[in-house]
Amino acid sequence: MFVFKINANVIKISIMKKTKTKEYDFFELLDNFIIDLETGKHLLKNGSRMKISSINNYKYFRVLMTKYCRQKSLDLKIYNLIRCSQKEYLKELNKWKKFYKKFSKYLYNECNYYDNYVGANMKYIRSFFNYLKAEKGIDTRDIPKIFYVSKEEVPIVVLTREQLNFLIFDKSFEQSLPVRLQRVKDIFVFGCTVGLRISDLNLLTKANLESTFGDIYLKVLSKKTGTFSRVKLPDFAIAILNKYNNRNINLLPMLHLFNFNKYIRELAELAGWTQLVDKKRSKRGQTKILRRANTKLRFRFCDLISSHTMRRTAITTYLSLGMPEQLVRRLSGHSSSSKEFYRYVKYSEEHFDNELNKVHQKLVELR
Repeated sequence: MFVFKINANVIKISIMKKTKTKEYDFFELLDNFIIDLETGKHLLKNGSRMKISSINNYKYFRVLMTKYCRQKSLDLKIYNLIRCSQKEYLKELNKWKKFYKKFSKYLYNECNYYDNYVGANMKYIRSFFNYLKAEKGIDTRDIPKIFYVSKEEVPIVVLTREQLNFLIFDKSFEQSLPVRLQRVKDIFVFGCTVGLRISDLNLLTKANLESTFGDIYLKVLSKKTGTFSRVKLPDFAIAILNKYNNRNINLLPMLHLFNFNKYIRELAELAGWTQLVDKKRSKRGQTKILRRANTKLRFRFCDLISSHTMRRTAITTYLSLGMPEQLVRRLSGHSSSSKEFYRYVKYSEEHFDNELNKVHQKLVELR
């Protein structure tokens, strides 16, 4: 491009070079990102390394993106926009806007995913673009902001105090169960008591126990969050451990997650927890009620119980019984600013209000 500059009696001619945006392959950069996460070269904002489970989520995202691009015959490129023109920037911005719309449509309609999962994948893209700018000097300007992170509040499934009490103390029900379900019940009750995930329960050994002045404590470093907890065990939890005391390594029987979820639902059905409940999920902010697979029937409470129910039951039970929030967080490993923990607080308050309303109603009926 030639520019003429007239200065008094002198005419100067200068040549301005048109800048070209450099092109990069999307998947090559994504692979580098995942490698940097695995090796610890790229750290989180607090300076710690990303957990393996979180890195695996990026690997699943990589597989999903590969599948999508192959199906749509899409060759994704990333351009460094640090010195681009306004026209080049708008062209690239519109390209990614179209990608966002089509990819969202693919996840919602063709894959039948809901807001939380779609939002999680958009969050992975944002993090990836932020990494490119911070670590690779590849500036995509405001493009990451167009990947809206959608969220939904999925109703939590927990046992009531009465249901948990039934599993702990009803010996006639326990004796009616086959041995495999008796073991599952023991693991489930123990998990509902100490608030641990199934991954942590499977790793418990005698080294996790501590005896202090006749009391037994469970010491655990969470596999997922890396937080440490020390919980005093009640007599019924100690009795469960004593049943499996002859085991060489693990404190409790080990079960694969799939079988564990399958068996506890069977256990809940035998306990009579078959009341109908609505299972709700959201797509693009619109809530819909789901039905059981291949039927138009509503879900039963026993159908929705999973390994997550243990931890959630422990947290909500302690909160509803009046334990201070900061002490419950010590047990659960949640931070004071945790949005997830606030959901449990909200649920326990609603449960408390419902129970209080029942008492008030009984008082009215006594008039």
